[in-house]
Amino acid sequence: MSIQVNNLSKNYGTQKAIDSINFEIPAGQIVGFLGPNGAGKSTTMKILTGFIPPSSGSASICGIDVEENPLKTKGLIGYLPEHNPLYLDMYVKEYLNFMAEIQGVKKIKQRTSEIIEITGLQLEKRKKIGQLSKGYRQRVGLAQALIHDPQVLILDEPTSGFDPNQLSDIRELIKKIGKEKTVLLSTHIMQEVEAICERVIVIDLGKIVVDAKTTEIGQSNSKEIVIHVEFSENINPNTMKEYAEIISFEPNENSKKFKVKTANSTACKIALNKIAANHNAYILEQNEEKQSLEQIFKSLTHHVHHI
Repeated sequence: MSIQVNNLSKNYGTQKAIDSINFEIPAGQIVGFLGPNGAGKSTTMKILTGFIPPSSGSASICGIDVEENPLKTKGLIGYLPEHNPLYLDMYVKEYLNFMAEIQGVKKIKQRTSEIIEITGLQLEKRKKIGQLSKGYRQRVGLAQALIHDPQVLILDEPTSGFDPNQLSDIRELIKKIGKEKTVLLSTHIMQEVEAICERVIVIDLGKIVVDAKTTEIGQSNSKEIVIHVEFSENINPNTMKEYAEIISFEPNENSKKFKVKTANSTACKIALNKIAANHNAYILEQNEEKQSLEQIFKSLTHHVHHI
């Protein structure tokens, strides 16, 4: 496993920032790490990158314990923190050469040129970092995270400051990187997760509340499923009450269209077909309402967080 977290906890006095969390991420997977402010995302990332020690439990990168061998694990990680620390008086190319030297890159000029092209910094490479827009500063931060060709990328709010045109380029870059490397990224932009991540880990109040594939998270956490159905003939609403699979329903004026709530999609659809047959009707349209990731996120993290 590229990232492995076992019973990891971090206490600040009496406050538990993270509380005995566990997860594993294999190579070649892009994982969205979600949670409200104060949920424990940044604390977890700082422990993984060796910036702060855990109170208990362990974390390893590519099988190497972060606490036991911090220098080696740092060399395996590319890290873009939430508040991107940059030397504003340095030129872009100068800064990336400097970072490559610190990371022990052998062919510094060649690697810097490659990364500048990959991250779309060709036109900005001779400018001072302080002259760049926030979006281009994020590109520089991403470039320094990639400069030493790490096996694991940990990105905290990586697309902050990008305009809509830049977003698609960066999304494609992260997806391309994710085919070869392990990527753990934190973001508050739900569309970002849906566009990039194949798996989602949601943390709330220091505990993991869900760990699932992005495509399955709605199915695994939605207690009520909403189905919109239209029949060819009017249906007696009282008929709906006879089926235990149907939790509730809302007919429209002519009782042909219904909004049905159920806990079991398959059983409910069978019941709707029976209702149609009993009324000598057939189903014209039947759609299952999909919850957005934002709705699911709100339902999973319903606690009030205080600043």
